[in-house]
Amino acid sequence: MLKSKIDKATGFEKRFENINTVVFENSGEASKAVAQEIAALIQSKQKENKPCILGLATGSSPKGLYAELVRLHKEEGLSFKNVISFNLDEYYPMEPNSINSYVRFMKELLFDHVDILPENAHVPDGLLTKEQIADYCHEYEAKIEALGGIDLQILGIGGNGHIGFNESGSLQNSKTRLVALDHITRVAASKDFFGLNNTPRTAITLGVKKIMEAKRVILLAWGEGKANIVKRSVEDEVTNRVPASFLQEHDDAVFILDKEASSKLTRINKPWLVEKIVWTDKLTRKAVLGLALDLKKPILMLTDADYIENGMSDLLADSGPAYDINIKIFNKLQNTITGWPGGKPNAEDTNRPERAEPAKKRVLIFSPHPDDDIISMGGTFMRLQEQGHEVHVAYQTSGNIAVADDEALRFARFVIDYNEKFNIKSEEADNIYKKAQTFLENKKNSEIDIPEVRYIKGLIRKGEARATSHFVGLTDDQIHFMELPFYETGTIEKKPIGQEDIQLTMDLIEKIKPHQIYAAGDLADPHGTHKVCLDAIFEAVKALKPKPFMNDCWLWLYRGAWQEWGIDEVEMAVPMSPDQVLAKRHGIFKHQSQKDGVVFQGTDSREFWQRAEDRNRETAQVYQQMGLSSYAAMEAFVRWHY
Repeated sequence: MLKSKIDKATGFEKRFENINTVVFENSGEASKAVAQEIAALIQSKQKENKPCILGLATGSSPKGLYAELVRLHKEEGLSFKNVISFNLDEYYPMEPNSINSYVRFMKELLFDHVDILPENAHVPDGLLTKEQIADYCHEYEAKIEALGGIDLQILGIGGNGHIGFNESGSLQNSKTRLVALDHITRVAASKDFFGLNNTPRTAITLGVKKIMEAKRVILLAWGEGKANIVKRSVEDEVTNRVPASFLQEHDDAVFILDKEASSKLTRINKPWLVEKIVWTDKLTRKAVLGLALDLKKPILMLTDADYIENGMSDLLADSGPAYDINIKIFNKLQNTITGWPGGKPNAEDTNRPERAEPAKKRVLIFSPHPDDDIISMGGTFMRLQEQGHEVHVAYQTSGNIAVADDEALRFARFVIDYNEKFNIKSEEADNIYKKAQTFLENKKNSEIDIPEVRYIKGLIRKGEARATSHFVGLTDDQIHFMELPFYETGTIEKKPIGQEDIQLTMDLIEKIKPHQIYAAGDLADPHGTHKVCLDAIFEAVKALKPKPFMNDCWLWLYRGAWQEWGIDEVEMAVPMSPDQVLAKRHGIFKHQSQKDGVVFQGTDSREFWQRAEDRNRETAQVYQQMGLSSYAAMEAFVRWHY
């Protein structure tokens, strides 16, 4: 059975968790543990001369699991010859060789690399006529039943709690069928299909009934983006609005989580409600600020009764009365606020987030995409420049896949018009334009852009990033375009982080020798571009740690347009005036290709400048609610210690 490197819900904690949950430090360790369980099951069935019936999933969650199974096959001789697999679902309609088909997904990640017999690997057929689907689905289930049912079912979980493509509203006795995809599901998938308009509206899915009949079910969930739905599935009532909650009634189901996906579970988020704890400064701050938020009270208005009635009497007994605890937490929160993100010169800095010296710092801002710098920390970016620091910005990727096709064609046409206007003869330019035009006019849904189109799209974003940096006041020698190799695949699916990515990052850090590094700390998607870029920075910083200049280098993490740090996590909050909010907006507007509708909108219909302003305003409002000064907006940061 699975053993966690962190912990497992048992005994008293089951007051809150109605499904067994095992939490690992990261998705890599979790995937290896699940792979070992699958390998043991396959081998035990081999000894009995029986087939091993696996239910398999797609999406980002099982990618690490499949990679580890492939490794076990190639390096440790794990055979799949007795494995018969049934995949959960497939988009409909969908050609099996499409880059987004689950047939192709399974072949590329697992089937083509192990010795499973082709006839034993089943994925729903996306090429059926609608008239054929009902009979096909009945036969799909009949095959499973004839084999005695699924021995082990692997699941992921959707943002609305769907399992397979059993969307919110699915019934517990639902069978394998054609389903209409929920808007939330389609939006989440739209990044793979280069926009919502290209995303399928229907899919064939294994029904909830067959999932519940599996002898064992393992659900995988990674990243902060899954934390809320995991909590609802595990701790709240069983409801068809959250199909994953049905697993509470399964005899042998387990949720395998990384640290981030488990973060909203009560035993992780509020451990004092579960067991007696040691009240560290971090836990005290988290509990008190959370209490103030829940009760909608300023910190200094919390009473002894508030503490006692909300499961915090131990804290009161250890460190009370409430007034003393409140003052301590209030002062700590107040000390996070600074108008001097690079440190205030000639000032006593004991209680300030940043050092006073050196008064003029070298600052390196890493931006995963060409607009994350201005969207996520534009106010701080401008403040650092205005206060005389030597600010550099490094754009880690080209961001080329986020440019619409018509934008690429418009810019390519501009080059032709420019050459004609100034009587510049360029057969090469004409040929590139014609090639790009022909490709884009005949481009199929989800087809990978040809290199020429990718380069044009990359140049568009490069120009916008440069315009933003010039708007802030940087010169060209302070702007760095890294184009990390992991990103340049032309598709949403990126290569794993490699040594070349890390080395390029190390080289730039060593060249600038910064006193401050700012990096995107988004952890919602552990396989997303932001997280990969962050991992490259972490690895580079660790490798460079022995260098003397790194003793003076602090690493601050900001967050993007999708979320913000929790109030208990913030270590530096940079306030903005109404004028500074407006200046930040104008900086974001330099990214014209990302305005008035973008390729990867996500579930939020607001434009990025609106998201940023709303998020920054909400952060300021939380500080105000806590009883602190009122500001128009705030950008928040957490320091990473290496």
